[in-house]
Amino acid sequence: MLRRLWLIFAQAVTIASAVGWAYVLTTSSPHEAPVEGPRGDYSDAVGRAAPAVVNIFTRTTTPGDGAEETGSDWNASPERELHPLGSGVIVSKDGHVLTNYHVVEEAPNLHVALPDGRTFEATLAGGDAETDLATLVIKGEDLPVIELGDSRELKIGQVVLAIGNPFDVGQTVTMGIVSALGRHGLGLNNYEDFIQTDAAINQGNSGGALIDLEGRLIGINTAIFSPEHSEGFVGIGFAIPTSIIRQVLPAMLKGEDVRRGYLGFIPRQFTEELSRDLGLGVPAGVMVRRVLPGTPADTAGLRHFDVILEMNGVRTERVNRLLQQIAATPPGTVVKLKVLRSGRTMEISLRAAKREAGSLERESDAP
Repeated sequence: MLRRLWLIFAQAVTIASAVGWAYVLTTSSPHEAPVEGPRGDYSDAVGRAAPAVVNIFTRTTTPGDGAEETGSDWNASPERELHPLGSGVIVSKDGHVLTNYHVVEEAPNLHVALPDGRTFEATLAGGDAETDLATLVIKGEDLPVIELGDSRELKIGQVVLAIGNPFDVGQTVTMGIVSALGRHGLGLNNYEDFIQTDAAINQGNSGGALIDLEGRLIGINTAIFSPEHSEGFVGIGFAIPTSIIRQVLPAMLKGEDVRRGYLGFIPRQFTEELSRDLGLGVPAGVMVRRVLPGTPADTAGLRHFDVILEMNGVRTERVNRLLQQIAATPPGTVVKLKVLRSGRTMEISLRAAKREAGSLERESDAP
């Protein structure tokens, strides 16, 4: 009798459990669906972004074959040679194309080709070598425009897509993840804060788009790391984030120079290991490697080996973020630095100057 009651109880529990799971599965919210993995469908994101990703090239005209021998006017039927430079992204309805400065620097006869087949002559509208960004302008109607996202919301491991024109094969989309954030000290430009990704980036991708799964621009693909004597992609690519782009784009759209603050010292990343070697009791900060003569830092008495702990009350931990904070300071503004010197903390006030082109105020010890 007891055995029979136990079997009835077990069957009842099994049936109740099955009913419960069926209810959960049929009433769960769509928002609770699992996130798509690497094999998901990203066509919606590509469809929103790809029409605004362009190919940038130069066009040169040369005499046709045999023109000199026949004495003909070769200008009537010249040969045109196209030289691919890289990629770009349309960021405004009035035809501004964002790309890398190194892609278009001193390049003549610039042209832009859209994925829909249209081709336009382009002129250099603005350039900022400090961040390796530039804008071209084209004249066209109904131009597709990419939406700018916020790179500050990115997380390591997030899926991203790279769109560009590698090796001039035509527009190509590759998929990867955010491998790291805030990469700096690479010696590529003066305000490095790179997104690192393993989405395949190759020659011709420079200036192209790195997008999120909403199709929003989160970075401009700029460089890759390759082993010595190799130019192939090995899974380490770098993109300039939109957090940097938004700082310089307004001035470039107007054709103006980017105005930046300047203090006049060469910083070095201060690490916990260096702190131990020097017998200092701070785990993070930025060390002054060199004070440049005749600069606000020199006038205010900043010294070699000073460790900057704060700027205007903001804690200083990474040299690239400090350089960005200095750059965002309007010239003429008083800056207050909290520094550690010979084991004592002190405050130094100095007035920011205007940063000139070719300034030496940049991160030292770049590999």
